[in-house]
Amino acid sequence: MISPAVKQCAEHCLGAGERCMVIDLHTCSGMDSTFMGMLAGLAMRLTKQAGGGRLEIAGASEKNVSSLEDLGLDAFMEINPATASWSTRMDEIRGQLAPWNAAAIPPRERSREVLEAHKTLSAANEENAQKFETVVTLLEKELGTQSS
Repeated sequence: MISPAVKQCAEHCLGAGERCMVIDLHTCSGMDSTFMGMLAGLAMRLTKQAGGGRLEIAGASEKNVSSLEDLGLDAFMEINPATASWSTRMDEIRGQLAPWNAAAIPPRERSREVLEAHKTLSAANEENAQKFETVVTLLEKELGTQSS
């Protein structure tokens, strides 16, 4: 549900030249594969930027850390970095945040984003490719974008 808004906000930040993004999972009770695929795609885009970039995950619970690590995504992002410049000011920063006004996404575009997220996870490692093979195949068939 929140993945499109996070992605839109991240796209805006990337367009403004940001090279380090922090995603706060403090109130996140769990993540699905689409959200984790979106995070992985964002992390990969940031690291490919000229001069390098990075994605930092703040406030991740043990469950969320485990989910990210199970898919090997800790190789692409820093999870709960103890020495991050923002780590001692989390309450202050959270108090200053405002909701992102995300544009509505049509159902077909949402399906494309779900497909993209799962392809990103699949590209991360062979184990993920096997886990998400059926999801990717079904979404490609649904969207009529099946690879030859």
